[in-house]
Amino acid sequence: MNIHEYQGKEILRRFGVATPRGFPCFSADDAVRAAQDLGGKVWVVKAQIHAGGRGKGGGVKVAKSIAEVREYASKILGMNLVTHQTGPEGRLVRRLLIEEGADIRKELYVGMVVDRGTQRVALMASSEGGMDIEEVASHTPEKIHKIFIDPVTGLKDGEADGIARKIGIPEASIPQARAFMQSLYKAFDECDASLAEINPLILTGDERVIALDAKFNFDSNALFRRPEIVALRDPDEEDPAEIEASKFDLTYISLDGNIGCLVNGAGLAMATMDAIKLYGGSPANFLDVGGGATTEKVTEAFKIMLKNPGLKAILVNIFGGIMKCDVIAAGVVEAARQVDLKVPLVVRMKGTNEELGKKILAESGLPIIAAKNMAEAAEKAVKAARGE
Repeated sequence: MNIHEYQGKEILRRFGVATPRGFPCFSADDAVRAAQDLGGKVWVVKAQIHAGGRGKGGGVKVAKSIAEVREYASKILGMNLVTHQTGPEGRLVRRLLIEEGADIRKELYVGMVVDRGTQRVALMASSEGGMDIEEVASHTPEKIHKIFIDPVTGLKDGEADGIARKIGIPEASIPQARAFMQSLYKAFDECDASLAEINPLILTGDERVIALDAKFNFDSNALFRRPEIVALRDPDEEDPAEIEASKFDLTYISLDGNIGCLVNGAGLAMATMDAIKLYGGSPANFLDVGGGATTEKVTEAFKIMLKNPGLKAILVNIFGGIMKCDVIAAGVVEAARQVDLKVPLVVRMKGTNEELGKKILAESGLPIIAAKNMAEAAEKAVKAARGE
């Protein structure tokens, strides 16, 4: 789950991290009032979408008068902002952040992410912060410094100080940088984040360390114990099908292909998509119904897939372990009848109650294309999607 920049900064402030003062706004009038409340002579008008690269896309403007605040707010609100992270379709801007201007002496980068290899949180930092951090990572990776934080001790003073010096923090500001990184780690840990990215972290003219931006992602598996994080969710920034799927404990991700996939188990789902690609097709979604799927869940899964107007075929690939093949088969039959299925349906089942599942499908009277193994299922689904 992602949140907006202004929400991320609210979390940072709660943990003692310094950020510019600012207010979320939903209209040009809101933006003007926010600038007046902030005072000063310079304000930053920032589009709030769940994507990076907003500055390059025209979604961040520096205003030097109240009139410019109104002008920029009016232009950015309602615009379709296209960045390298949104794809060509872009994102509609519905919210703004109006912030006080900052005296930027140097832009730096600090990020934290869960590293599966070490099973620790990785702290990454660079002296080359700003809009081109991806280029730094690609072309000059030696400028990105990493440490892996021991969950027992947390981020130690010496580790934080060492990273701060490597990215060019002056000695007088080392204590601030240390406190910043330790507070960021505390926020990351206590909020069950999977990513925290401050880009840029700035050093001001008077050598203060301030988070000028904030990007947070959260572990969806931990949201049940983080209602305060769930409350920050913005449905306008998420795929409606993915939101609907989450209501039924289905793991669903929309893709740009035309073959719907219904699979039990994330690993098998990934392998199924690979098989479709191997035979020249393109998956329309990742959909894991899990090990405890019911007829109702399978039915809802079909309904969600069929909302995709580009869908040309559906491939059901089930390995019956905890999940029984007959339950899936009953769900497939019920779903096909409820939604009046119009696209070809390829089914491959193996495992617990396999024969009973196949019997349910065979006696359903539905035009189901059976497959003996995953390769055959993928090949048949690709051909069906092509109308062959």
